[in-house]
Amino acid sequence: MPIPEFVADLRAKIGPEHPLWLAGSTAVIIRPRARAGDLSPVEGSRPAGEAVPADEEVLLVRRSDNGVWSPVTGIVDPGEHPATAAVRESLEEAMVEVRVDRLVRLSVSPKIVHATGDRAQYCDLVFRCTWVSGEAAVGDDESVDVAWFPVDALPAMPEHLASRVAVAVADRPECELLVDGVALPIVGPNGNA
Repeated sequence: MPIPEFVADLRAKIGPEHPLWLAGSTAVIIRPRARAGDLSPVEGSRPAGEAVPADEEVLLVRRSDNGVWSPVTGIVDPGEHPATAAVRESLEEAMVEVRVDRLVRLSVSPKIVHATGDRAQYCDLVFRCTWVSGEAAVGDDESVDVAWFPVDALPAMPEHLASRVAVAVADRPECELLVDGVALPIVGPNGNA
C-alpha cells in the first residue's frame, strides 16, 4: 500500500520506530437501494434516529493488502480538512463523488505497527456520506474490488471497520466518541450525561 509522501518524508527523518500521530478519515458512503425502474437516487436522508431502512446500501472496497472489505479510509494530508479527505479518498479509491452529511464518530486507534515496521496511532473521523454520482469502480491499487451492499446484508469485516459502518448507518443525532473502543458519555452543558 502506498503511503502519503509527507509520511514517507517524516519516516526518512525519524525512522520507523518512532510512533506518528496521524489523522485518519473514513467515508461510509450510503445511497438508497437501487430498484427496478429507479432512474436516480432519492435526494436527502431520513431524520436522525429513525429506524434503519433495509432499502439503503453501503459502498465498500476490498483492500488489496489483506482482502478485507472496508469503508473508504485514508490519511488526512497536512492542512487538509478531514471531511475533504473523505471526499478525496472516495473519488480516488472508488471513483464516486460524495456529499459529506456529518461526522458520526471520533475515535483514537490503538497503537499500530504496520507491516513495514512503521509505528502509528490514528485519530479517526468517521463521516456519513451520501453518494452523489459516479459508477463505483476500483480507482487505485489500494483495492481490488468495489461493491454496493444492502445495509442488512453486509459482508464480514473486522469489528473496528464494521462498527464504523454501523454507527454511520444508525445515523443517531450525536457524534459517538470512543476511547480505547469504549464510548464516552455525552455530557450536556450543565454537566449531566
